[in-house]
Amino acid sequence: MSAINILIGLMPMIGWGVFPVLTGYFGGKPVNQIIGATYGTLIAAILVALFRQTPILGGKEFLFTFLSGASWSIGQILVFYAFTEMGVSRTMPISTGFQLIGASLWGVLVLGEWSSATAKMLGFFAILLIIVGVYFTTYTENKSQNKGGSNALKGVLLVLCAEVGYLAYSAFPQAITVDGFQAFLPQALGMAVVATIFAIATKGNRQSKPFRTKSSYTNIISGFFFAFAALTYLISARPEVNGLATGFTLSQMNVILATLGGIYVLHESKTRKEMVAVLSGLALVVVAGVITAFL
Repeated sequence: MSAINILIGLMPMIGWGVFPVLTGYFGGKPVNQIIGATYGTLIAAILVALFRQTPILGGKEFLFTFLSGASWSIGQILVFYAFTEMGVSRTMPISTGFQLIGASLWGVLVLGEWSSATAKMLGFFAILLIIVGVYFTTYTENKSQNKGGSNALKGVLLVLCAEVGYLAYSAFPQAITVDGFQAFLPQALGMAVVATIFAIATKGNRQSKPFRTKSSYTNIISGFFFAFAALTYLISARPEVNGLATGFTLSQMNVILATLGGIYVLHESKTRKEMVAVLSGLALVVVAGVITAFL
């Protein structure tokens, strides 16, 4: 694996690491956050397509990339609700753990990645390290306190359900042969369509008037960061670059930025012991990421 491929694989870490911190900073309800995020992504995708004069996909290629984006929006809506229950610094490590298990198993068992016995052994060892690291980051010293939200169990269940959408987001583009730049616009369109339907589908969302709320538009900035991550991930996950299993694992290093951002930017407080656990867990995640990068 070349150094350039590794660098490409780490680019989503920046966008997806900053993204949840910005949505938490700009605030708003989940409907405001998903509208801003997806519309920002769509704006970026249109600009990229115009600048590169990217051909518009049709047929199966358009459908699969559109469904990829739609699946992500469904999963992200659930994660935004999880943020209200547990906070960013607790939700993101849990989400990372679930996503790594699902996407890596899909890449290995379905797509045939990590083909040698040694690669499989090291790959699954790396995943184990990440899971242990994620567990450390969720350590709570005072079990009677529900930090970052009112119902941690509800938050975990929301994240678990969201992983179905995230897995589909990663898996759909792998079923076709398409350039990452070509996939970007229909994927962003799928995201924005689902967000728009969500905004008007329920009475509660309509009454909150999300299209007249400031946070829906400030969150467009967070959408730009997501767009950067989504585009570089589409490139990284291609078989000739890093592949799904390795590309996805590298992208999930975003948990470092997201967790620390939740603590220091969003002021989700931690005790000294909790900070030691968090930093230890993040160190394990980094080590695991380095292992998978060289498989």
